[in-house]
Amino acid sequence: MALWRAYQRALTVHPWKVQVLTAGSLMGLGDTISQQLVEKRGLRGHQAGRTLIMVSLGCGFVGPVVGGWYRVLDRLIPGTTKVDALKKMLLDQGGFAPCFLGCFLPLVGALNGLSAQDNWAKLRRDYPDALVTNYYLWPAVQVANFYLVPLHYRLAVVQCVAVIWNSYLSWKAHRL
Repeated sequence: MALWRAYQRALTVHPWKVQVLTAGSLMGLGDTISQQLVEKRGLRGHQAGRTLIMVSLGCGFVGPVVGGWYRVLDRLIPGTTKVDALKKMLLDQGGFAPCFLGCFLPLVGALNGLSAQDNWAKLRRDYPDALVTNYYLWPAVQVANFYLVPLHYRLAVVQCVAVIWNSYLSWKAHRL
């Protein structure tokens, strides 16, 4: 409980920084889970550079973009009723999610040194499956998130749920 209270205080004092660091930390955790539990690399085979890239993406891309999107979404659709939450989810999943994945996957490819041609081929191969998989998880999570969670906690709540999603994305983005 003390850790949670410290997190809440930090979030109150430095909301943007804490949200970005939370996203980065949980992206790193997702990559670690991907490498250790999904890919079964073992500690000796763990690619620390890859985890660092995912942490950097969390801090430099995912946290700012998703956190900013939630602010924009709350301005576009103010309110917290069930209908408002449903509208937010539809806009989030119909507009934002496809664009976000279309940026995230090639960004990981570029940071991993893929050529433009290889990155494009990988995006064409992986994007449809990643988007469909997204729709299995995120609509229900986002309705609950938009209905039950205050704005300043949304990114953290989503990133906690996203540890599994981040594991999937890391695996998908790093699969050859």
